[in-house]
Amino acid sequence: MTLAEVIHSITPADQRAAAAAKARWDAIAKPLDSLGALETAVIRMAAMTGSPNVDISKRAVVVMCADNGVVAQGVTQTGQEVTAIVAENMSSGDTSVCAMARAAGAEVVPVDIGTATPLKGERILQKNIRRGTAGLTQGPAMTRQEAERAVLTGVEIARDLCAKGVKLLGTGEMGIGNTTTSSAVAAVFLDKEPVVMTGRGAGLSSEGLQRKIKAIETGIAVNKPDPADPLDVVSKVGGLDLAGLAGVFLGGAMCRVPVLVDGFISSVAALIAARLCPACKDYMLGSHASDEPASKLVLSELGLEPFLYAGMRLGEGTGAVAVMPLLDMGLAVYREMTTFEAADIEAYQPLS
Repeated sequence: MTLAEVIHSITPADQRAAAAAKARWDAIAKPLDSLGALETAVIRMAAMTGSPNVDISKRAVVVMCADNGVVAQGVTQTGQEVTAIVAENMSSGDTSVCAMARAAGAEVVPVDIGTATPLKGERILQKNIRRGTAGLTQGPAMTRQEAERAVLTGVEIARDLCAKGVKLLGTGEMGIGNTTTSSAVAAVFLDKEPVVMTGRGAGLSSEGLQRKIKAIETGIAVNKPDPADPLDVVSKVGGLDLAGLAGVFLGGAMCRVPVLVDGFISSVAALIAARLCPACKDYMLGSHASDEPASKLVLSELGLEPFLYAGMRLGEGTGAVAVMPLLDMGLAVYREMTTFEAADIEAYQPLS
């Protein structure tokens, strides 16, 4: 499929299913709306899937792994080689998201979308577009064609997982330097100064933070990305992991499957997807508010509320996976609780 065909195929969520789920919640023998965001999430998932009988029993988190040429500007605490090390560890199940996913009953799907070093892990999907992006301070990070291929690769991965029965997708990433590219993309889309949108990532010194801000300012000035053209933005100052994750959001929306946004980087990928196809926002769920300065601004732009304010900033999809058990608990009440009528209790009435 072409990107235009993907976008055209995405339709708004089903509000009749949402109304049916809301009616079920209101009939349950408890105070109205008393589970707050959990109730809202179930109602939204009903709308996404087109049925009030929400099933998220089979879930997977897609972790896009890619390297970023901007690392050469001294914007990170660790070297580019760490991307490959962590990605290989994902293949053996030995990273934070892998441990958390085992607890949450989720499959971790690591993807080489653009690592500089070839990866060998058996569980890694080999989808490399190019061996890392170029440094964005002297020209585009990648070509427009490469960015589009990365988006379509994400669509393909999401659709393949949904075809295998996955009912809930999480998004994650691994790529040294990707808070720099994410801040750059967010600054362009939200028309904010880079200093407002840029944080310390995985742990930068004050001097490193200034280099990071300078690199983003230079990249935007040199490349002049067009905020009205999402592919132009991601190809010039973004990363392959961002483009690939944007495709996962689009692919999930095509399949009418909920897609959990992870932290800041994942939320910027969601913003790319939303700028490509506004209707795909109907299929996104927030997970947590990252410690990165721009995180709340991006989530607000997407119209998403995070479940968790836990000071998390690890990435990999850990925030998305952390929320999965909360969704399970909300669904347990939704499915199992008795109704006012069955319990012979007078129903609560909405406040006027």
